[in-house]
Amino acid sequence: MTIKLNELRDNDGARKGRMRVGRGIGSGKGKTAGRGQKGQKARSGVAINGFEGGQMPLHMRIPKRGFNNIFAKDFAIVNLGLVQKLVDEKKLDAKAVVDHAALKAAGVARGGKDGVRLLAKGELTAKLNFAVAGASKGAIEAVEKAGGKVELPEVKEAAPEGKKAQRRAKARGE
Repeated sequence: MTIKLNELRDNDGARKGRMRVGRGIGSGKGKTAGRGQKGQKARSGVAINGFEGGQMPLHMRIPKRGFNNIFAKDFAIVNLGLVQKLVDEKKLDAKAVVDHAALKAAGVARGGKDGVRLLAKGELTAKLNFAVAGASKGAIEAVEKAGGKVELPEVKEAAPEGKKAQRRAKARGE
């Protein structure tokens, strides 16, 4: 017996039709449509998932954990091995400065509204000059070992101490 593409179909009973509720007594789901008699849950627009009858709900009994740092920088993380792969595939120009725009055009720096952070995962053999927002120590060492350099933005000095902090330091004897 050969199978013909135009004769393919599901086995009998493989797909069950949906139950049409509230369509007469003969259907077995007429009148109350399987909702029982009266009460809040028999009505439409009920949203009581997670409500435990006035008892403190589970999601409120469990302790809160962690926190979301609103000052955290959002970097697009790029590994050196991936950059080397792009250079080998000629998707990245080794002569030009590799920055956020170049990496984004190559399709590796997704997101990262605060720029790119370079990490040392993988091998780098190409001599590249990077202009990125951040880089790990290992990544900087690997780039310099390959003959390139990493240009990072200048970090602003911390604001000078206020009078209160100076008085406190004086009181502590510093």
